[in-house]
Amino acid sequence: MSTSAQLRNALVDKFTEGGVLAEPEWREAARAIPRELFTGSYFMPVAGSVPTGYRPVREGDPGWLEGIYSDETLITQLDGGTRPDDVTEGVVTGAPSSSSTLPSLVLRMWQQLGAKAGHRVLEIGTGTGYSTALGAHRLGDANLTSIEYDPMVGQAAAKALKEAGLAPRLVIGDGLRGDPDGATYDRLIATCSVRYVPLQWLHQVMPGGKILVTLSGWMYANALALLDVTGPGRATGRFLPGYTSFMIARPHDRPPRPTLTLLPGEERPSRIDPAKLGTWTGSWIAQLAAPSAEHMGTGAEQILWDVSSGSQARTAPNPDGGWTVVQRGPLRLWDRVEEAVQHWQAAGEPHQEEFGITVSPVGQRVWLGSEDGPGWNLPI
Repeated sequence: MSTSAQLRNALVDKFTEGGVLAEPEWREAARAIPRELFTGSYFMPVAGSVPTGYRPVREGDPGWLEGIYSDETLITQLDGGTRPDDVTEGVVTGAPSSSSTLPSLVLRMWQQLGAKAGHRVLEIGTGTGYSTALGAHRLGDANLTSIEYDPMVGQAAAKALKEAGLAPRLVIGDGLRGDPDGATYDRLIATCSVRYVPLQWLHQVMPGGKILVTLSGWMYANALALLDVTGPGRATGRFLPGYTSFMIARPHDRPPRPTLTLLPGEERPSRIDPAKLGTWTGSWIAQLAAPSAEHMGTGAEQILWDVSSGSQARTAPNPDGGWTVVQRGPLRLWDRVEEAVQHWQAAGEPHQEEFGITVSPVGQRVWLGSEDGPGWNLPI
């Protein structure tokens, strides 16, 4: 049976050989931090269960340590409160609300942030504390502040960090408001996603500093952006290669939806294949075009429902080919999505790395290709 150190070193060697860990300082941090201190018990999804069921995996269970040193995201909380140790038997259902992100992504993001010795870093979303521990080991306790929204999660992370011999500054509060003490930083990294870049962040990161954040929304499509802060309340940046997904910050999450009833509306042919909304970048394009809408359905049968106005759009295949869309309400959701997808298709359906973002005190705009290209305003 392999030990923690053996499994940890094997994982770091795998990351190094695969190009995930290019910087020796982060390799050293990854070898030094035992992930089991921060993850402990976790939930594993039950394959094939609908709705998804989760079974708790605890210390001493078969495969517990091997699971911790897999390159997987481990769910540590459901529905904002249920922990694996709260489940005495059987399988439970619920919505994941806290997790330990897969280690390769955590380490990749720390390197993308470009944090170096001497930099002061603000981390939004302490979570289990594993990412915080890596940052504190690399940068020093005094240079890292981490903010966690959930007091229960934050208390567990503080205990684990102490056991690891680390003491970064920890804050319980709304990380979207930034550091409540108003300190300034060289870098900011977010381990949750947001609908837009909070203005407080743009005033707490010094000009010349960087912000690494995943932008998401009520369709739960994600894109990772690296922004250069150019002045108070101002930044510009590009979206990065790869596929990064985080739980949305709770204050930015969509409100509870009442029972959805599909109603009649205006019908016309669709000018795009609705299945494009089922692709990684296609769903993100749709979210940019209709930022207050939810997205449901698969393939040719897509449903959009606008949280703010109740507007609806739904698509279906035509027996003779093509697709039909039915729209209802003050917002013509499919018109907006269709136009955005057509801009994307005209550019060759590129990945998000061909997009950029410009932030100012009066608005935030995501654009395709260049700042004067097609663009969409974020819902600030």
